[in-house]
Amino acid sequence: MEKLTRKEHDFSAKLRQKSVIENLRQYIAWQREARRSPAHPPLPALGPVSINLDLTTACNFKCPHCVDSGIINTGEDISLDVIRDSVDTLAAKGLLSVILIGGGEPTVHRDFEEIVRVVKAKGLQVGIATNGSRLERVASVAGILTEGDWLRLSLDAAREETFEKSHKPPAKVTLEKILSDAQAVKKLNSNISLGYSFVIVWDGIRYGNRELTPNLDDIPESVVKAREYGFDYVSYKPCLLRLEGSGKESLFDPPDPGREEKVIQAIGERLDQAEKLCAPPVKVLRSVNLQAMMEGNLHELKRQPVVCHSQFFRSVLAPAGIFHCPALRGVSAGRIGDKEGYRSAARFLETQASLERSVQGFDASRECSVVVCFYHHVNWWIEKFIQSSTPVTLIPEVEDNNFFL
Repeated sequence: MEKLTRKEHDFSAKLRQKSVIENLRQYIAWQREARRSPAHPPLPALGPVSINLDLTTACNFKCPHCVDSGIINTGEDISLDVIRDSVDTLAAKGLLSVILIGGGEPTVHRDFEEIVRVVKAKGLQVGIATNGSRLERVASVAGILTEGDWLRLSLDAAREETFEKSHKPPAKVTLEKILSDAQAVKKLNSNISLGYSFVIVWDGIRYGNRELTPNLDDIPESVVKAREYGFDYVSYKPCLLRLEGSGKESLFDPPDPGREEKVIQAIGERLDQAEKLCAPPVKVLRSVNLQAMMEGNLHELKRQPVVCHSQFFRSVLAPAGIFHCPALRGVSAGRIGDKEGYRSAARFLETQASLERSVQGFDASRECSVVVCFYHHVNWWIEKFIQSSTPVTLIPEVEDNNFFL
């Protein structure tokens, strides 16, 4: 059986894992039947393999580059009861991982610790993306996290001045304190994968009427910090912004070849320095869109097939509702249900019917033509397999390892 090697971003391999491959086979078989006959059966009643669970819209930082700035601090959240019921329903439908992330800061939710317990009680993998300001709450549940679970800190800096300008944190919250608290969590449970997340901001990026703080010169030093404080990896990604009017995430829209070349060169020089400073056990990871950007293939990721197949395998459960894609969080075109849409078996079927309408009616080639899609490669892989004559039984399996999508 094939092993999952590039476990962070190889989504087609993740869908071929032993515990997931039957979902993939059923979906492809359904797509083929739906394209042959209007009298096809309904979408398989299988839930997402992975969800982004946005606990709250509240955030205690004021990051100027926040891609979700238009939907945070609305006063909305998801109650513990709704989360517990939703996790119960989805676990019975094939859910394998939950990422606590996005739309706000998860650790400010009043029931954060209990929510982690609910997720782990179902035997699910859990990822926590946080600004690091309340890591004592993560520390209190660190003991129940298991191998494969991760904690990722959105830092985007290696110097205090850059960190303060980039995040505008509350008083007394410093980069040094966050790093020390993260190191303490790691010492409580070495099974936790500890990540240093770094959104790269270059000169001249404006969001609304604000010019964002560039952080390119912090890139090499971030690896040094990661080594010093016991991180397992530093994850670099380019700064995405939501386009005015559509609310969709994009990068270099419209394209600007001259500027892109200069930015790529500047980033490449810093990443080369970071790689030279890196040493085991710390790894340097590049996001799908950053790698495409550095290779000159960024705009290829904006060319989507008509059908977004990934929406069958992962979704976003947020206070504003259920969305079929993280890049469309808060965008009406991506909404397939309200926040209680997974709360019971009956509500799940309603949301599944909405998802089927989205799978068949949402034109990703048009709607996502500006989105630098993380799922570009797997969407095309599935589309080409659907159009082929290869039996689904011949899709090779991969060993179970990482279910985050």
